[in-house]
Amino acid sequence: MALEGNVLIGQSGGPTSVINSSLYGIITEAKKHGFIREIYGAVHGIEGVLRKQIIDLRRETDEVIDGLKRTPGAALGGCRYKLQDTDMGTVFRVFDSADIRYFFYIGGNDSMDTAARLNKAAKEQGYELRVIGVPKTIDNDLPETHHCPGFGSCAKYVATSVREAGLHTASMYTSEPITILQTVGRNTGWLPGASALAKSQEDDAPHLIYFPEIAFSIEKFLEEVEATYRRVGGAFIVVGEGLKDARGEYIEVQEDDVATDAFGHPTLGGVSEFLRNAIEKNLKIKARNIKLDICQQAAMHFASLRDVNDAVAVGKAAVDAAASGLSGFMVTLLKEEAATGLIELEKVANVERKVPVEWMNKEGNFVTSDFLEYAHPLIQGEARVLVEDGLPVYARLKKSFIQL
Repeated sequence: MALEGNVLIGQSGGPTSVINSSLYGIITEAKKHGFIREIYGAVHGIEGVLRKQIIDLRRETDEVIDGLKRTPGAALGGCRYKLQDTDMGTVFRVFDSADIRYFFYIGGNDSMDTAARLNKAAKEQGYELRVIGVPKTIDNDLPETHHCPGFGSCAKYVATSVREAGLHTASMYTSEPITILQTVGRNTGWLPGASALAKSQEDDAPHLIYFPEIAFSIEKFLEEVEATYRRVGGAFIVVGEGLKDARGEYIEVQEDDVATDAFGHPTLGGVSEFLRNAIEKNLKIKARNIKLDICQQAAMHFASLRDVNDAVAVGKAAVDAAASGLSGFMVTLLKEEAATGLIELEKVANVERKVPVEWMNKEGNFVTSDFLEYAHPLIQGEARVLVEDGLPVYARLKKSFIQL
């Protein structure tokens, strides 16, 4: 059912290497519909709406739009702002002023909550608006979808880093025998698990993997590290940043005002240092720790082509869903490449999908073949990037702001 008006796109949460591929998908698909007049972007997500920072995406060149498929970071700018009930008046005044009738929000769990609330508010106010959520998260923790755009490329980067750093560690077993590599993932272990893709032989890295889903015991950890060290001569360990003890409390966390975001999520990141210190203090073995941090989110230079194609597909599917008259849904991915479905936003907002327990070994320190069979197809293919003078070249929006 055609609804004349303008499109507004926002990006939210931490960027992935393919979040702009979804932006590309939305823009190019929206251009195919004559009843969509203008295509706008909100700079820094819903915060940009509240600040009236909206740009005209039709004024960007075809070359720049095409380059979004090969550019990491959030081209529109991300945010971590929790939409308040008191913000709704401002949001809908901006929407009405810009004649926004289609709103696409690219993000994760919290972003789907924002989209769901906007969809509900629009219905309550009698404002004609079609809201579709577009999934994005390296954590791979959105429910009701086979996988999430961003995970495949990050998994590829993590596995590659473990394979390369594992060779380095093995060559230095006599002096620096223990390495702890830390991935992101507050409450789920999809990325730590993906590191197992690096292993081709029994003694290859990684040797031990620890998941936020499994209650962590420092005593058991030290026993397993020492046993691996005695058997192999060293140990390469991968941990998720959100390891929790038997009481469900994070092993290492910052919870001050600066370190906690608008959604109440504390800053994690110190668990690898904590474990390194525990190894050196208790086992008297030299250890080092590696934090991939935002590098794993931004590694477009070795992104999964499957991931890029999936990210483009969810963007295009979002426009198709809205154009057909739907609102209040998130696009999902199926097992097959670039195959999509839909799920109600209320069923995914603020819900996390954990790694299935049966996909982890009985010791809780590695994955099973089921996990590997799930993850392996998602890292296939390499996305080509433009290279000049030995370095990648990425697209940048010129950001022509509209007057409201």
